[in-house]
Amino acid sequence: MGLLQELYQHTIIDHDRRPRNYGEPASYSHSQEGLNPSCGDEVTLYLQVEDGQVRGASFVGQGCAISRAAASMMTGAVRGRSVTEALELAGKFRTMIHGGEVDPALGDLQALQGVSQLHARVKCATLPWVTLEQALTAA
Repeated sequence: MGLLQELYQHTIIDHDRRPRNYGEPASYSHSQEGLNPSCGDEVTLYLQVEDGQVRGASFVGQGCAISRAAASMMTGAVRGRSVTEALELAGKFRTMIHGGEVDPALGDLQALQGVSQLHARVKCATLPWVTLEQALTAA
């Protein structure tokens, strides 16, 4: 295993074992539940959106290491971005996870790039992102 793969594997394990932004906040403007019926992963995403900006993002849920790490990393990545930027980042993540171009804007999220080769795990990695898109585009 190469050094970069080891670093990425460590990042995923770290976010699974010590998820960032985990827990239901005292207040939020948006919440959305997500479920991966093929494996049972569940996530509830909480967002605080003000003036078109994602001011806060957190989650609760259960699932495999990939889905927990993806949710942990995603909540950190979208915090402080505009809604438009968060949705654009979701599109870039989806492109990468489906084996397409890896945009440098993804930063640490690139640690999940290898999931694209594990087709059964793609839904695990995209669950938090699909849930984010649903939360931000709900009428």
